[in-house]
Amino acid sequence: MENSENIPADDGHVDLSTLVSEDGKNAKSVLCQRCGSKVLCPGMAVLAEKELFLPSMRKKTGITQGEGTVDGDTLTSHWLVDDMYTFENVGFTKDVGKVKYLICADCEIGPIGWHCLDEKKRFYVALERVNHA
Repeated sequence: MENSENIPADDGHVDLSTLVSEDGKNAKSVLCQRCGSKVLCPGMAVLAEKELFLPSMRKKTGITQGEGTVDGDTLTSHWLVDDMYTFENVGFTKDVGKVKYLICADCEIGPIGWHCLDEKKRFYVALERVNHA
């Protein structure tokens, strides 16, 4: 099996050619970058392009207690999951406005993804915030 790291392209983004199957789904397992816990099994999510702002990675307590401006990244490549029970291992923060952030349920690092409470069947996991193996 290949190593469990993202494969950055020359511009610093993830190389999608090794991660996406012919049917547009994740070809590899999706893992937490910090503890290696499995978030998604292969073939369980589709690639989606959507600009989403995610706060900087930290423990769960640091995500929900922001004051003023929040440090983070606008990311565009995500694994889209339509059912929260598809995940092998994921947790959710308390509501931050109309958003719940996805975190690793084992080590509570995140956010690795984003879920708007208005979109019941859309859970996004940022490719740049996870590893693949």
